[in-house]
Amino acid sequence: MTFALHSPVFQNGGAIPDNYARDGENISPPLRWTDPPSATKSFILLVEDPDAPSGTFRHWAIHGINPSQSELREGIGAEGATQRQAVNDFGKARYDGPQPPRGHGVHHYHFKIAALDLAQLDLPVDVSAERAWEAAEPHVIDQAELVGTFER
Repeated sequence: MTFALHSPVFQNGGAIPDNYARDGENISPPLRWTDPPSATKSFILLVEDPDAPSGTFRHWAIHGINPSQSELREGIGAEGATQRQAVNDFGKARYDGPQPPRGHGVHHYHFKIAALDLAQLDLPVDVSAERAWEAAEPHVIDQAELVGTFER
């Protein structure tokens, strides 16, 4: 089997429902992963939009996910959640959903999860999502990706 990331609310390459968008309920979608490497000591998840007009825009990063977990429940990305969340490009340590410029076309939101070879990244509380992912990269055993689309 292969390490894979799924959501029960959208298919890979499919549209992300409006309630997970910033203009909707702005809650993180439920995510599930299967067949992570047996040596996994923690996970990190990043959500980014490479189609943003100013370059890649990061909507969420959450790290220190326990290796015994195989899902993130809907809404876990709320501000103040118990999981360790990095600061997104909106300036918040939380999930902020899709909000592409109106009329800009379809944007692709990459949900990436990485299995890491260490239990915890040594990161400051106010680390950016970009820096958290960069800090994790040398420790990646394997990663999986799910892409959702959104257009306003």
